[in-house]
Amino acid sequence: MADDMLDKLPKDYIPFEVKDRLKQMGAYAPMNIFLRQEVDRMQRVITLVRNTLKDLKLAIDGTIIMNENLRDALDCMYDARIPAQWKRISWASSTLGFWFTELLERNAQFDNWLFNGRPNSFWMTGFFNPQGFLTAMRQEVTRAHKGWALDSVVLYNDVTKWMRDDVAQPPIEGVYVYGLYLEGAGWDRRNSKLIEQKPKVLFEQMPVIHIYAINTTGTKDPRLYSCPIYKKPVRTDLTYIAAVDLRTVQSPDHWILRGVALLCDVK
Repeated sequence: MADDMLDKLPKDYIPFEVKDRLKQMGAYAPMNIFLRQEVDRMQRVITLVRNTLKDLKLAIDGTIIMNENLRDALDCMYDARIPAQWKRISWASSTLGFWFTELLERNAQFDNWLFNGRPNSFWMTGFFNPQGFLTAMRQEVTRAHKGWALDSVVLYNDVTKWMRDDVAQPPIEGVYVYGLYLEGAGWDRRNSKLIEQKPKVLFEQMPVIHIYAINTTGTKDPRLYSCPIYKKPVRTDLTYIAAVDLRTVQSPDHWILRGVALLCDVK
């Protein structure tokens, strides 16, 4: 199993290559600063996983002493759980298999962004710090408009009718986000509004959401339902990211009582 994981583990990011690519893209652009921070964190995870797996193989062969961390990693891998050391610097997941698949998917997004340019749409689930991603986007929009102040720039959104594969080009301003799941309600793609949940359907995949920022001090339309986004099905202040406005025919209170929320991950 350790050999299999080592074979699939992504290669390390070479610091000067990363620096060079970011320089070409604009090292001080808010989104690129965010990307650098995410790549640094991903590199820490890759390095730790690789070192643990290599040491584990040596310890099983009897070349080095099996310490407490290696014993924990061995027990966890046997039970398909995530070793405590790995979990501490990464993300929660239900099994080791899901966790490792997510590592590969997260890394693929960073690698593609870094070496192939900014993607048309973003998988928000794959970020360590999704709040930082939205803040970077607000900073980017603020800098593009002379006279705008970051304090008065607020997030707005539109739910499109497309899925991820339908997005052919990036928005003029803001970002396209995909991979969110709606819990507690259904979504009418034709009319872009909340509807009652379909029987036996716990989570419904949302179309691509266009998140952007505008300079305003006014209040948002009270007829829209302010839907919270959480990283995981466990809803706490630690997993809360932001809120998006969704169109509804019923009163927003109707959906509040149903506990409607958007989730980045349903596993």
